[in-house]
Amino acid sequence: MAPKLDEDLARAAGLLDSEKEEAPAVVTATAPLVRPAKSKNLGLLATLLVMAGALVALFVVGFKEAAIYATPVDQLLASRAQLTGKKVRVEGELVPGTLEKRDQPCEYRFRVHGPKSEMLVRYPQCVVPDTFRDVPGGGVQVTVEGALGTSGDFEATLVMAKCTSKYDPSTHTMDNGQAKPGLPMN
Repeated sequence: MAPKLDEDLARAAGLLDSEKEEAPAVVTATAPLVRPAKSKNLGLLATLLVMAGALVALFVVGFKEAAIYATPVDQLLASRAQLTGKKVRVEGELVPGTLEKRDQPCEYRFRVHGPKSEMLVRYPQCVVPDTFRDVPGGGVQVTVEGALGTSGDFEATLVMAKCTSKYDPSTHTMDNGQAKPGLPMN
C-alpha cells in the first residue's frame, strides 16, 4: 500500500509520467486549486497595500488642517493679516492686574504680552484653570487657543496656564524659598 501511495504523491507532484496511469480524480481536482490561491494571495496583498496607503493619505491630509502650533504673541500680531479668523494657539505672559471676570454673560477678559506687544483676550467661559491667577509680580505663563478677531481681540476657546511654582519635596519649599502651607520645614 505504501508504494501505491508514493506513486500517487509523485504523480500529483508531477514527478512521474501520467501516461502510465491516470491520476486519481481527487488529485486532479485539487491540483488546479493550488495555482489560483497564489493569485488570490497577491490580490489580497495588493488590496491591503491600497487600503494602507489610503489610510496614510487620510492622516496626512486630514490632520494637516487640525494641526495647531503655538506661536508667541509678537509673532501672531506680526502676521495678523494671514491668521485673522483661523484657529491658533498663542503663548504669552499674563499682564498683572488685567484679569477681570464678568458674570452676565459669564466671561474672563485679560491681556497677554510678549517681549514687544500685547493683546486683549476674551474667554467666554465661567471656569478657568486653578493655576490661572493674577499674581501682582507677574510671571504667569498662559497658552490660549482660539481665533484672532478682525478688531485685534483674541476670542479664546481654551485657556491653559503653566504652573509657575517649583516645589522641592526634600526641603518642602517653593522655588522662592518659602515653606508650603501645612508642611513642616526640616
